[in-house]
Amino acid sequence: MAAEVGTVVTHRRYVPYSHAHYAGNLVDGAYSLGLFGDVATEMCIRTDGDEGLFASYSDVQFRAPVRAGDVLEIRCELTRVGTRSRVMDFAVYVVARGAATDERPGAAEVLAEPILATSATGTVVVPA
Repeated sequence: MAAEVGTVVTHRRYVPYSHAHYAGNLVDGAYSLGLFGDVATEMCIRTDGDEGLFASYSDVQFRAPVRAGDVLEIRCELTRVGTRSRVMDFAVYVVARGAATDERPGAAEVLAEPILATSATGTVVVPA
């Protein structure tokens, strides 16, 4: 498959409680950036047959909290194709969230509407 604007790659990931970093089971923002790297790697493999290397972010916005127990959808869309550069838009959506109670410590629910937690634009380079 050749690199084509509009190509989308989506991952889903459960956030384990071992990743909670702050009070309220909050996960640090770097967690989302790591997920962006994973989905960008798959994009480059699919479009260029190489893992590529992340070069930069031009915009990162933390819009809502990510918590341990969340199920996340990570979306990457290829928005620009250069000779070696690939510009991608990224988004992390919370699609399910833990809803623990004393009676049901493992309770969770699928959200009626996904919550946009983190967005970014990034540039990856691939070999010529």
